[in-house]
Parts: sequence; structure tokens; C-alpha cells
Amino acid sequence: MRLGIRLLLAPLLLAGLLPGAPATATGTAATAAGVLVAEPGWTGPLSTRGRWIVDASGARFKLKSGNWHGASGTWNGSGDTSDNANHHAGENSGRTPLGLDRAPLATIVAGFRDLGLNSVRLPFSNEMVRDTVPVADSAVAANPQLRGSTPLQVYDKVVAELTGAGLAVILNNHTNTTRWCCAVDGNERWNTSQSVQQWEADWLFMARRYRDNPRVVGADLYNEVRRTILDDPNWGWGNDHDWFTASQRTGDRILAEANPNLLIIVEGINWTGIPVDGFAHERPTLRPARTLSHTLIRSGKLVYSAHFYDYTGPNHSGATGTGETTDPRYRDLSPADLVAVVNRDALFVAAEPGSHFTAPVWISEFGVDANAADGSKQRSWFENFVNLLISADADFAYWPTVGWAESGNEWGLLFFDAAGRRSGVLDGPDWRSAVWQRLVTATSRLGYVAPVPSRNMLSPDNGDFIASATMRAQPDWDSGARKAACPDGQRLIGLSHTGNRGLCTDFTRAVSWSAYQVVKDERYVSRDWASGYTKFQCPATSVVVGYAVRGAAVSSVLCGAAIPAATDSGRTVWFDRGDNRPSGGPGGEFASGHYKGQCADDEYVAGVAWTGRIFSSRTPDALFCRRLP
Repeated sequence: MRLGIRLLLAPLLLAGLLPGAPATATGTAATAAGVLVAEPGWTGPLSTRGRWIVDASGARFKLKSGNWHGASGTWNGSGDTSDNANHHAGENSGRTPLGLDRAPLATIVAGFRDLGLNSVRLPFSNEMVRDTVPVADSAVAANPQLRGSTPLQVYDKVVAELTGAGLAVILNNHTNTTRWCCAVDGNERWNTSQSVQQWEADWLFMARRYRDNPRVVGADLYNEVRRTILDDPNWGWGNDHDWFTASQRTGDRILAEANPNLLIIVEGINWTGIPVDGFAHERPTLRPARTLSHTLIRSGKLVYSAHFYDYTGPNHSGATGTGETTDPRYRDLSPADLVAVVNRDALFVAAEPGSHFTAPVWISEFGVDANAADGSKQRSWFENFVNLLISADADFAYWPTVGWAESGNEWGLLFFDAAGRRSGVLDGPDWRSAVWQRLVTATSRLGYVAPVPSRNMLSPDNGDFIASATMRAQPDWDSGARKAACPDGQRLIGLSHTGNRGLCTDFTRAVSWSAYQVVKDERYVSRDWASGYTKFQCPATSVVVGYAVRGAAVSSVLCGAAIPAATDSGRTVWFDRGDNRPSGGPGGEFASGHYKGQCADDEYVAGVAWTGRIFSSRTPDALFCRRLP
């Protein structure tokens, strides 16, 4: 959510808050009146192929989205909730998507189509999910059919209207409580104002609720994860502030238990540290994914997300006055520096094919004030940022789509006055109009996207990391050990000497296996390919698809019967004293700071060697690589 410039929260800031195929024409047509109409021709569900999102036919589906906020709350956190003055920018949503008091639901949705949008990010709060108090009649004055409805029932009707109009809907868990985001407000993390069990249960509930609607396409797991007064979120530490582990687990649960069709959207970390000069502070965004990325139990479902506004910066929370630092804001950066920073912090995920982290990146919030003065840094930033989005052919979502005409908050694209009259970027003088039309009509890749092979990381750093749906349905195959297994269809191709990380792939071809076995001894060793070392080797018709460790020590390998009897004599890849990987390190840094061994893309791991000699920790020392038959 746009941070807003919340001067009332400035004292809290000091305590530490906040935050290739050839291109073809897009599927957006411009009418003579300048109204943009998004093409409706797509079929859900959505999935991913490399850096691209595709529909059920395999055609690229570029998320051209808007944020329709309000259901997650607009109340600032103090005072009477019925008083508009106590709501962000004086706009009281009444616990519903903003504007339902002013214009019919169908009219607002038609406005999204006019903007050229094909999708809507629809925020909700966990409190909204369980809120049984009907919304006030005044909150839905222009939609009398919604009177007497709970906030969730209104949300249902909004989802139905959006998807019925051909728009994709991304469910966005914006806050724990139904109030405006994003400060030290009890909504910093997914589990700040509630248990992680409640958070997961709410997500399973929401994913199941819309399972039969193929145009509900995504689960945006949590908005702008950031610091509380005392604690930073982290990416992979294994504690209750660990956003990587929480999002990995919940994404898997959604796919396995509730709705296997949803895209799982993971935002980066929005803010860590104390925003005071001399203290460490930054917006890590998606940088941690370079060395620790998600591997979901259903391939082709992961999308990463990041937010950018002109008044924040790579080390700037967006505060003005108390809590403001001397770090540059994004609007202070030159066009070249802006591109470099956004690529470093987010777009690299989509720009480096074949890496363990490669996935689409959705810039799910950006926006600008229509009141920005001519010649201002804000205007220049917006122009430069849109140029960046166009150049990267990036998926995007503007914040926000809807506002009140008289509030003075000019960030929206569509404004409605008390009489229901619409104004905004399509309807009158608005310096953003030309920039917006350029964005939504820009040349983009469209058409069929061929399936692409993947490399995926296994990271049993703090517990089991079983990315195989098949193995999740099986009994514990090495009790007491931490287990890791490749996604179904993939095989192990790399291991780290220490750190327990693995790399899986389906390059050359996928491997399907109907039977598995756990190997804990040398009974299948065909020749001494690592003299003096203990060797866990799969049978001749099997490939290594997983492994188990106890502490740092190899405990077993998991073998899937997937190939004809091996005829390749194999080769030994040692990595106990340095990296031993194919040229260029395909797959990327999957075990930062540790030696790594890796077979070639047309090979598979047939065995793992280790030693228990003195000063050894029984960590992997060598791989036995064989060519796929």
C-alpha cells in the first residue's frame, strides 16, 4: 500500500518502522475517445514459464493490474471509525472496496476495463475474513443490493463482478486488521497481530472459497513485510520472523490443500533497520532471493513481487521530518541509476533465465500524485519508472485505481464524486494520461510461450524441504533426519559441500518415476568412483531425486526409478576443496559461501560420496554424474 506521507506516524518512524521471443502488439486497443479497452480473450488458470505468466493455453498473460483498495481498511487507527476524518485522506471505505457508496459496482468495473486493465489486485484483511458485522448502508449507497452484507459477502460480489467482466483477480492479504497500512500498526508481519496458524487457516479458507472461479488467479501472500519497533523480518533464519519460510510453507499448503491453480505471489521484504543516519536500514526487496529462493510443490506457480514509489528509496523509508534520513529517494536517482537499482533489487529475478530464482516479477504497487507540479521530481520519476516498466516488459499494478473526487488525494486513476460522476486519468486534464496510455499500449511479448526447463533450489536449512508432492504423500523415509526432495519431474543435479543445499533440474528432459527407494549403504555401487570414501549410489535404473542429512552429515539418498538401465560409465565430480560446476555456474548461487558440485545439464546425480575420517563431518564430497540415456 502507498505509505501515504503519514506525518502523524513520524515519531514512530524513529523507533524503526516501514518501511525471448519477438515482441508483438499488446492486447489493448485505444478508441477514438482515448478510452482503453483490455482484450478479454484469455482462459484461466494462470501459470508461469520462466519469466512469463501464461494462461491455460500457454499464451503470455501480462498482468496489467490496478489495486482496488478499501476492503482491508482505510481507518487510520484512532478515533471514531464512522468519522471520515479518521480515515486515510478522508476517504472512508466502510470496510468495502472504495467507491461503492458513489457508483454502481458494474460502473466501477467498466472503468477498469476502460483503463486497459486485465486484472485487479484486491486487498483484504484477516479481520475482514471473520467480520460478521454488516457494512453500513451508507458504505454501499450506490449498490443497494449489497445492503445488509458482511464485508466478506461484499468482497464475494466484487470478485464475481470483476471476473464476470473478464478481469483476473489476485487475492491480496494486505493487513491483519482492517485499517490503513503501513506503519508500526500491528500489521508489519503476517503474524504480528495474530498467530501464524490463524494466518495460514485464513489463506486456506480464501483459496478454497474461490477455487471454482478460474479467473481468481493468484494469492498475494502478504503486503510489505517490514520491521516492528524492535524486530526485523528476515529471509531464511528459521524463526517466527522468517518471511521466506512462512511464505514457502503457506504457498505449499495453498497449492496442496486448497487450490492447486493459484499463482503464489511472494513480495520481498519492504523494510529493515532503524531509519536514522548512522544506523543500518534498507529496503532489501527481492535481493535475498538471489541466494535463497522458493521451490513450490507445483512448478510454474511462483511469482515474485516488489513495490516502488518516488518518495521511498533503496535506503529510505519514505518519511518526511522525524525519521527522515539523508539517503536518496527513488525520485532523486538519475534514469540510469533508477534502472540499475530496480534491476538489482527486483527485476533481476526475471532477467536471468535458467537460475534457481528465475520467475516473473510483478511490480504490484507503484503510483504518483496527479497534483505533482510541472517540472517536479515526482513527474520525472513517474516518466522514468514507466519507461523502465516498458523496457523490461514488466507486469505491473498501479496504486490505487479508485479515489474520491473531493478528498484532495489525487493518487487514483478514477475518481467518483458524491453524485457518482467520474473523473480522472481518462476524463479530463491529467498530466498522467499520456504516460498511462503509453504504458498500457506499449509493445509487449504476446502469444504462445514454449515451456522452459527449470533449476530449483532445495534448502533444508531449518527442517524438511520436500518439494515433491509424491513424497509428501509417503511415510517418513528417514525418520529424524532433515529431508529434501526435488519437485516431481525433476532430478538432483547439484549439492553443496556444507550448508545442505541442493539444486534440481528438468533440463534436457523431465524424469518421471513410479517407484522410489532410500539408499543408506553401498549395495548398488558399480565401481569405485570415489576411492576411500563411503558411497551412496542409486540402482542402475534410478536417479537421485532427494537426500537426507543429520546436522551436516549425509544420512541417505532418495532414488527414483526413472530411466532405462544406465550404460554411461559416469564421472566423479569432487567439490570438497572448491567449486566444481559447469562453466558459468548454470542455476546461479544456490549455496552462497559453500563449495558446490554440479553435474552437466544432460546428466543426473547417480551417487553421493562422503567420508567419516577424522576432522570430517560426513558432508558431501563428490558426486557420481551419469549422462541421461
